[in-house]
Amino acid sequence: MQRIRVLVVDDHRIFAESLAAALAAEPDVEVSAAGSGPAALRCLERAAAEGRRFDVLLVDADLGGGAPSGPSAVPARAGDEDGVVDGMSLVTGVRSVHPRVRIVVLAEKDDPRRAAFALQAGAGGWVAKDCSLSRLLTVIRGVLRDETHLPPALLTGVLRELTAARKHRTESERLVESLTPREREVLRCMVAGLGRKAVAERLYLSPHTVRTHMQNVLGKLGVHSTLAAVALARRAGVGPVDLTGDVVERGSQLA
Repeated sequence: MQRIRVLVVDDHRIFAESLAAALAAEPDVEVSAAGSGPAALRCLERAAAEGRRFDVLLVDADLGGGAPSGPSAVPARAGDEDGVVDGMSLVTGVRSVHPRVRIVVLAEKDDPRRAAFALQAGAGGWVAKDCSLSRLLTVIRGVLRDETHLPPALLTGVLRELTAARKHRTESERLVESLTPREREVLRCMVAGLGRKAVAERLYLSPHTVRTHMQNVLGKLGVHSTLAAVALARRAGVGPVDLTGDVVERGSQLA
């Protein structure tokens, strides 16, 4: 019998232990628990290094205090204790690093906006914490078949949120398309977190020229800060410039 390996991620210890014990009573379920986002990432990386992997993560929507994330949330590394502080960021981080792991978000209350973001981030289900064990098992087994599970009462609200998000994405894409090729390069550097001096070195431009390009980017995107520009770029699907090659190149030069 193939066992389903589940990782419960919740900083409420009593709830996490109770849920893990209930799931472990199922003959085809193997359960572990983690009390924070970084701890969960470490569990995933350790399992991968040992040649095994978790199938499903059950993530508390209010993990770490429940501050809702937006599309600009940046996932942390496993060793960064202060990086991933909420459930939504953890969903983003896990899906980017461990795409085969299925995620179900456990919530105290229905929230169409956060549920829609969870789905966009890669979660396969959103269920109430007080749902029955049989319902939760149905969702766990369902997401393993690539099904999406939402409470019926949330469907209309989530569809409305996804439609609005798509509209915002379309508007963001239109604004990004107004940029020149050089301005898009600068924007990708901004998304990667590079400052003006680093952008100048990378693109072989003067800091003054980079400043002008950055001002033009903000003006064309209709925003007033780098953070706002990065958030809009992410909505439009603009990724960061690849910095991996820079490390290799510098290393070869030093050698």
